[in-house]
Amino acid sequence: MLTYPPAMSLAVALAVLISTLLHASWNAIVRVNGDRLGVVTLLATFSALIAAPGLFLLPAPAREAWPWLIASVLLHVGYNVFLVNAYAHGELGKVYPLARGTAPLITLIVSLAFIGEPVGTTKILGVVTLGVGIISLTFDQGIRVLMRAPKGVVHALATSLFIGSYTISDGLGARASGDPLGYTAWVFAFDGAPLLIYALIVRGRGIQRMLVEQWRPGLMAGALSLGAYAIVIWAMTVAPIALVAALRETSVVFAVMIGVVFLGERLTPARAICVAVVLAGLMLMRV
Repeated sequence: MLTYPPAMSLAVALAVLISTLLHASWNAIVRVNGDRLGVVTLLATFSALIAAPGLFLLPAPAREAWPWLIASVLLHVGYNVFLVNAYAHGELGKVYPLARGTAPLITLIVSLAFIGEPVGTTKILGVVTLGVGIISLTFDQGIRVLMRAPKGVVHALATSLFIGSYTISDGLGARASGDPLGYTAWVFAFDGAPLLIYALIVRGRGIQRMLVEQWRPGLMAGALSLGAYAIVIWAMTVAPIALVAALRETSVVFAVMIGVVFLGERLTPARAICVAVVLAGLMLMRV
């Protein structure tokens, strides 16, 4: 059985931080467009098309990786569906941090309980601090905002379960695959069709029109999503899954900055404190 280092090197950490910027960027594209199911469908469809050549150019995953890969594809579909419903029933600035902040805590618990990767007490504290900081962005205007959208909260928490689950599945699958880039290509190539079928059932010809009329943002978001997650999948083969998963969620900080710089949002004192807590968690993870 392969062993993996208990710490994350600076090079891996920087690569994951680059992926978080890419992740925040495609989420900003979803945010600008009103039809989020349509854009997420475009994202998944174009990610699949971009990844498809990798099926022929990259090594196929080893047989041991296929159960994880199949599980991951199904979990990604569930994630996309619940994410879109979370956006539909709650404010993006509230449901998104709730989903993304809870996910690394779930991943940490599963990683410690079932995978047994050595993480270290200080790094565990860093992951928890980082997760709490992200979740706190949900409450920067008080709990009443969430109480007005209970369905959004439920869908956000369900989304976090899917995130934690597919993170573990992809980390173990990539390690068993023998080639993380090849594994990524197969995951994304098979990920697009189920969501497209779901969207066609729910929206019908409206999705077909979007594929034709809004292919540019879909292509851009799909490329960013594929690049971001390819880095994460690679990182989970050379560093503990829980640490990579937590560091990945600092994309929320980039999302806040994108909102302030490009979307005209205000950086309130409460949000600034939450970002500082996230950064404190990041520093603890590097101790």
